[in-house]
Amino acid sequence: MASFRILLVEDDPNLGQILNEYLTLKGYETKLCRDGEEGLLAFKRDSFDLCLFDVMLPKKDGFSMAKEIRKNDSVTPIIFLTAKSMKEDTIEGFKIGGDDYITKPFSMEELLLRIQAILRRTAEHSPQISDQKEFDFGAFHFDFDKQLLNIGAQSTKLTSKESELLRLLCLHLNQPLDRSVALKMIWRDDSYFNARSMDVYIAKLRKHLKADPSVQIMTLHGSGFKLITDVKDQS
Repeated sequence: MASFRILLVEDDPNLGQILNEYLTLKGYETKLCRDGEEGLLAFKRDSFDLCLFDVMLPKKDGFSMAKEIRKNDSVTPIIFLTAKSMKEDTIEGFKIGGDDYITKPFSMEELLLRIQAILRRTAEHSPQISDQKEFDFGAFHFDFDKQLLNIGAQSTKLTSKESELLRLLCLHLNQPLDRSVALKMIWRDDSYFNARSMDVYIAKLRKHLKADPSVQIMTLHGSGFKLITDVKDQS
């Protein structure tokens, strides 16, 4: 089963490295960023299951990052890390949409337990999905882990979002994929902004799939998409 992906934004070089190594050791795929702008860019560029944000960060503080994220994503859990212990900061963190708040210094074991509790809770409310990672459809072979779409001797390296979206389409091959389900699983939120973003990635995938005319991504107006492998039999 794929490991959970954590976005860690911590400007303290020692603590950041220790947390990164500890979480990786515990089986989490961790992306470490050193300031708020870098962290926000990483969040927009990729998908994460949980965020760990230091509150006091250069360029953009943790609360400001969370505010921007919550404009389009109301689902991805956020835990704030801070040296402050003021009640006002705790309240502010929860008002913004944070899921938990831990004050430095803290034990790694306590942080791990909090992460596990939040991920367990969110997993209970997520759709269950197959763990299949490789697919053959039409003349294509798709390797999700390597993010490679192959046809004959031609190999195309996909982005993370393209790979996640194509995998969902493959798992629903010749069946409708509900737009809202795809948005919540990949973008964590089905807002208008994310829906437009998904349309862009659908267009990119269609270009990649042109090499085999029998393969097509149909738009099901008002509901979603369908990856089909025999276009001539579709009406």
